[in-house]
Amino acid sequence: MWASTLRELLRPQRLIPIVALAVPLAAAQHGFSVNKGVSNAISAVLLGGFVLVGPWSWRWASRQSPPLRWLWPLIALLPFALAFAMSELTEAMPSFLLSTMSGGLAASLFLVGSWGLGRDIDLDLGLREATARAEAMERAASSARLLALDAHLDPHFLFNTLNAIAEWCTVDPERAEQAILDLAGVLRTIQQGVSQPRWPLTEEVALARRVLELHRARDPERFDLDLVIPATTATVPPLLLLPLVENAITHGPATGARGPVRLHVHDADLVEVEIRNPGGYAGPREGGTGLQSVRDRLALTWGDAASLSITEEDGETVALLRWPRA
Repeated sequence: MWASTLRELLRPQRLIPIVALAVPLAAAQHGFSVNKGVSNAISAVLLGGFVLVGPWSWRWASRQSPPLRWLWPLIALLPFALAFAMSELTEAMPSFLLSTMSGGLAASLFLVGSWGLGRDIDLDLGLREATARAEAMERAASSARLLALDAHLDPHFLFNTLNAIAEWCTVDPERAEQAILDLAGVLRTIQQGVSQPRWPLTEEVALARRVLELHRARDPERFDLDLVIPATTATVPPLLLLPLVENAITHGPATGARGPVRLHVHDADLVEVEIRNPGGYAGPREGGTGLQSVRDRLALTWGDAASLSITEEDGETVALLRWPRA
């Protein structure tokens, strides 16, 4: 924190006001003090201490809990204590910045300046971090728009579904009609989702269900579903679950593994979504981007409070997402 404070103080928007105030104070200290050599050394201690100790001490103290937080004025005024000690050891006449009247004014300026600059640095860093986070989320949203029908919705699934619909048109027109409506609903929902930063988890799960149902319609004997979805008001970035659902299909029933694809939601202080598919976990696929995309979007939305884990349990692959309820 000390290094970042010093780096921020050297920015022109802060360095220029500091110099504009420091130069007149140093000149007054030199002009109105008796012992010029000691007075110049005291100026260096006070002004250098302000830069090196003042704003940093406020930033440090603001992150502490009482009573450490209230020690800030004592820490910030340490340069004044050092300057007084220098004056006593050299038996110099009281200098301008340490006299009764001007010394009190200088100490007040020291504390107010330390508080103002420290707070300004924290606010500026927070704003830059929030801006960078927003820009990263916008890039992620733009990427989602571009990849919605590719990475998040496997194009092979689209081709296979359309081919199946073409066959059903002659042998089972009602089934073909329903599949077309279902596919149109999926594509319409995706189009709506990619334009939003967040949407209800129920919408995300409903989309996942429709995708799973379309898979199941093509091969009902191989695909089986087990969904447990409680009532919830939780929200998620749109299309967050689709890469995991596609993986569950691709590496489960599509490989011939027998058993249901399960999607369970648990809504508590931490929202948990568990997606299971038959078949063991073979590790991340080389060149694959789906899982990393999910982790990136979790981190952009909730930071370190959210997580995605992929494990193997009893011959099944288990993807578990967690994020804060609030």
